[in-house]
Amino acid sequence: MSLVANTGKLAGRTLFITGASRGIGKAIALKAARDGANVVIAAKTAEPHPKLPGTIYTAAEEIEAAGGKALPCIVDVRDEKQIQNAIDEAIKKFNGIDILINNASAISLTGTAHTDMKKYDLMHNVNTRGTFLVSKLCLPALKESNHAHILNLSPPLNMNPLWFSIHVAYTMAKYGMSMCVLGMSEEFRPFNIGVNALWPRTGIATAAIEMLTGDSSTSRKPEIVSDAAYFMLCKDPKTYTGNFAIDDDIVLEAGVKDLTPYACDPSNIENLLPDFFLDGPGQDQQAAHHATVASAVGGVRRYHTSAVRRAEQSSSGGGQIPALFDTISKSITPELVKKTQAVYQFNVKGKEAGVWHLDLKNDPGTCGSGEPAGGADATLTMDGKHFADMFAGKLKPTTAFMMGKLKISGDLPKAMKLEKLMKSLKNQV
Repeated sequence: MSLVANTGKLAGRTLFITGASRGIGKAIALKAARDGANVVIAAKTAEPHPKLPGTIYTAAEEIEAAGGKALPCIVDVRDEKQIQNAIDEAIKKFNGIDILINNASAISLTGTAHTDMKKYDLMHNVNTRGTFLVSKLCLPALKESNHAHILNLSPPLNMNPLWFSIHVAYTMAKYGMSMCVLGMSEEFRPFNIGVNALWPRTGIATAAIEMLTGDSSTSRKPEIVSDAAYFMLCKDPKTYTGNFAIDDDIVLEAGVKDLTPYACDPSNIENLLPDFFLDGPGQDQQAAHHATVASAVGGVRRYHTSAVRRAEQSSSGGGQIPALFDTISKSITPELVKKTQAVYQFNVKGKEAGVWHLDLKNDPGTCGSGEPAGGADATLTMDGKHFADMFAGKLKPTTAFMMGKLKISGDLPKAMKLEKLMKSLKNQV
């Protein structure tokens, strides 16, 4: 589903796309292929992933079926030799490289205490170092092109402390890609190489996001990003460089009048999940309380002590939150525990303030007032009303988080697993 028409401007051009075996990278490849472009699929996935569809070879088949020519190459962007071999093969087969898309990325949405150094190194080696290295190695070929572009799938450099406080390691790694745009756009200007960044306004429904959250109904389709990328790559690189573009701004510039068809669920067009790094409604409030998001230990401990007492009082006196946890406890099954494997702590504020826990890691699973005995994988802090709405299926955790209604510390991906629990409780609360 594409709303930006193909013009043929990329016919015969060669695109080198990292991470193009699935998701946004593959969508960009297919869009260019419809012009008759050549696509180098530089990705690691040579064998099928147990949970994520697509390999470099299946992507190559789709690209050629769409009208392009494909060269699948096994490339880990951390490996200089593999990158150089793929570039050499591309030049041999297609006589050069015109466009580089730095799409490969690693993500771990964890705070400082929960980010192990193996994941830290992975994110920095793939995102920042990988982008720098592939750009460096492609530079000689790009200098020979009369239509040379580098496009990084990375966000604007937003210095709002919020985006550092909730997952500083990932933010640094992703902003490294953006700093490459900032520097290289000026450095490569004398060579007429356009260097730009593109970032989605909302969540994008890829297989990886579906696996993470279990839901794509508040996301847009990858085609909005591929349409935007195509329009940017058709511009004159001599004059179009140094831009940090947002996907829907670009497709509107390209002439799209209605963004609704890009939504996975058109009924959610007014309730799309905003992407990271872009300020929006509710996020100013988040920024003002970024220290709370990071959960400074001293303050949280003091809050917990008094909140536990309030939780006990609330539990004995009845109320919406105790009733809610009673419903949750009846919904816990061995299968749910096996699938979730996480322990949650809920700091409820407002009228029914208190601390509650939900253990979906240790068989047979438990929930109730107070902190979890062995500590939590993820701690969620929110007002009691929003909390009830969340467990009633009226408010998704990801949406609440991005709107500033929910603060999360600890393992964010595990916190997002609650979306699946919401679905099972929707008709019970």
